[in-house]
Amino acid sequence: MSPRLPSLLASIFLFIPPAGAEKQIKNVLLIVSDDLKASSLGCYGNTICKTPNLDRLAKRGMVFERTYCQGTWCAPSRLSFMHSRYEGSKGTNMGEHFRANGIHSARVGKIYHMRVPGDIIAGTDGNDIPSTWDEKFNTKGQEAHTPGDYACLNLNIFTKELEGRQSTRMPHRMFVSVEYEGDGSDQPDWQAANKTIALLKEHKEKPFFIATGFVRPHYPSVAPTQYFQKYPFDKMPLPHVLEGDLNDIPNSGLGKTTSQKSGIAKWPSNIQRMWSAYYATVTYMDEQLGKVLDELDRLKLTDSTAIVFISDHGYHLGEHHFWQKSNLHEEVTRVPMIISVPGMKPGRTNSVTELMDIYPTLSSLLGIPAPESVQGKNLVPVLKNPKTKIRKAALSFNRGGHGLRTDRWAYLRYKNGDDELYDMEKDPQQFHNLTKKKEFAGIRNEMQSLLKKRLKDAK
Repeated sequence: MSPRLPSLLASIFLFIPPAGAEKQIKNVLLIVSDDLKASSLGCYGNTICKTPNLDRLAKRGMVFERTYCQGTWCAPSRLSFMHSRYEGSKGTNMGEHFRANGIHSARVGKIYHMRVPGDIIAGTDGNDIPSTWDEKFNTKGQEAHTPGDYACLNLNIFTKELEGRQSTRMPHRMFVSVEYEGDGSDQPDWQAANKTIALLKEHKEKPFFIATGFVRPHYPSVAPTQYFQKYPFDKMPLPHVLEGDLNDIPNSGLGKTTSQKSGIAKWPSNIQRMWSAYYATVTYMDEQLGKVLDELDRLKLTDSTAIVFISDHGYHLGEHHFWQKSNLHEEVTRVPMIISVPGMKPGRTNSVTELMDIYPTLSSLLGIPAPESVQGKNLVPVLKNPKTKIRKAALSFNRGGHGLRTDRWAYLRYKNGDDELYDMEKDPQQFHNLTKKKEFAGIRNEMQSLLKKRLKDAK
């Protein structure tokens, strides 16, 4: 045997890729929809709202059934997942990290917090961090001032007049919808899709991180008539609310905006109109996403691009008589998350995860070590095997209160010490607070201890 043969054979075997090796990931497309309930999507079980493009993304990616936000309103949530920190902005954020490793970083629309509608009307940066990006693009729209059929549903106002429309005053602005004749090309999400497509074309030959923020379904619910027509309000089922549903929720756990406080309880049909408007804007947003996915395929970037779709938090539309966000119940803390990675099998996972996990996961997929400041966990093991468990519980924050979600239990503790406990297997809609029941004292103590530990680790 030639003396060179062993070394030659060794070099051959050295370069044989291991079985099941994933394709080379060069690019990342992060898509964030604002105020999107996981339960409003077809791929999460909704049979009314039409989301064909998210559904096709779900078919080729991993659908995370139990992903939870850390902040329960826009600003803290977005700061959290961009830095992979529970609270605050310590360390290097995701875009800065990728830029430092030779990846072009671009923002389209709302990634860090922007006031909606204020910053959208003005086309301004909001709370953006400029060092995150090599380039950025703001989207604009007239929002509640879009000419068309305007409604302020908690005040039962319907008009075509442009004067006097509620656009900034709380709580009225969150109950506003505008249905109008048009193709949607004047809306911020249309602009976001088109700009994202332009960036894909421009940067297709080099590694990129493009973060695209769609505004909808965040209020005001503005969309062309054809989207509203898909959801006749008088056929909209309302969420089931138990009589006396709020009786076992402590005062500190009651949302700022309830059906009774806002006034919309006077008009149940207007609650139906809210659902119709919300679904209309979800479907409109989904259509814009579809344009981006189509372009990825056309440019043959799908085989080299990891796609992540999330929302910053969920939303209430009358469940428990609650509206909007900024509380710790499941409708707010649970968010959609779909991760599509070339070469990895699609599937669904019940593994408890957090939005903070996106940063270290994308770093791993790109072959870049995550900074020491990152507090999230790498989800690649879950992407490879959906039965993998990476954490025992997910932690959420809200104005001094905290939520903890395990496989079975949801524990909510407020700043003053009041708390709620729910068995999510038997009571997934969180109707029955168990904190006062003696037989659950042991579970309550376990969740309190786990929360204390998680808060210590989160500092």
